Amino acid sequence: MKDIREITCINCPLGCTLTVELEANEVIKVTGFQCPRGEKYARKEVLDPRRSITTILPVRGGDLPMVSVKTDGDIPKTKIKELILALKGIVLEAPIQEGQVVVADVCQTGVNIIATKTIQKQTP
Repeated sequence: MKDIREITCINCPLGCTLTVELEANEVIKVTGFQCPRGEKYARKEVLDPRRSITTILPVRGGDLPMVSVKTDGDIPKTKIKELILALKGIVLEAPIQEGQVVVADVCQTGVNIIATKTIQKQTP
């Protein structure tokens, strides 16, 4: 039995409306894309949707009270809530370097949380 899904591609500003035909949980046809990235996105989105996550975490003893952080790869969409809950209550200690891993292998996804800004240690 065929399953037909319509999704909007988010890989570029065009925002193509994609039609994906599935049969037995396998993509058999993708239409509506205007670039090759659209077809690749559609196949991935219907079978294994993933997202990158950005947020902020508090910093103790820093020249700024918060640091922006992000995943260094995509995580399964089903793990987003678990990831947010895992970060709740984490307070980082200054100094923090841009690119520093602040949480390794978050939620056993193989993806790390990294700092996207350098925070210096506050001087008295």
